[in-house]
Parts: sequence; C-alpha cells; structure tokens
Amino acid sequence: MPQIIFLPHEEICPEGAVIQAEPGTTICDAALANGIEIEHACEKSCACTTCHVYVREGLESLEESDEGEDDMLDKAWGLEPDSRLSCQAKVTERDLVVEIPKYTINMVSENH
Repeated sequence: MPQIIFLPHEEICPEGAVIQAEPGTTICDAALANGIEIEHACEKSCACTTCHVYVREGLESLEESDEGEDDMLDKAWGLEPDSRLSCQAKVTERDLVVEIPKYTINMVSENH
C-alpha cells in the first residue's frame, strides 16, 4: 500500500506524518481519515481551493488534473507547478510527498 508523507505544517501537522493510503483514495480523504485536518470548505466538490496542496514527490504518478480543477487552482494562493487540489488527486501505487501550504483562500467564508 502506498504511503503519503506529509511534510511538517505549523498548525495542521507540526511533526509531519506518514500515512498509508488505498489506491484510488483522494489525498484529502486519506489525510482526514488519519487525523490530518486539511480544510475542505466545499465538502470536496472541487468548488474552492482550501484543500490545495503541493505534491513534492510522485506528482507524475497522479492522473492529470481536469479543466475544472485547473480553473480552481488558478485561484489558489501560492500556486506552483506541483499544485493539486487534494480532494481531486487520487493516490496510485506510488508513494507521495505532500506539503500543505501555509495559507489558503477560503472562497466560501470570504464571499469571493
């Protein structure tokens, strides 16, 4: 079973974390199931950017993002080439190294 290695995040997982994830599970669902509280204001419907993450290793093993995810990512704080919405990126057979950004833009609560 592949692992997701979460790099330390000051608030969400200060020590970092290494979790197991079933292939086909989204990064967000795997994180939440293991006590890593990634924000997901739109309830994982690809309608906000609060679950934005950087896939530092293993990005090429994920299915490419679709147009809807790309449109949302264009609005994410700190967009980088390895950015994904964790509610859309599904784990495959490869391990991943994931970094949670320091900030998010919560379009739901900020009425953007």
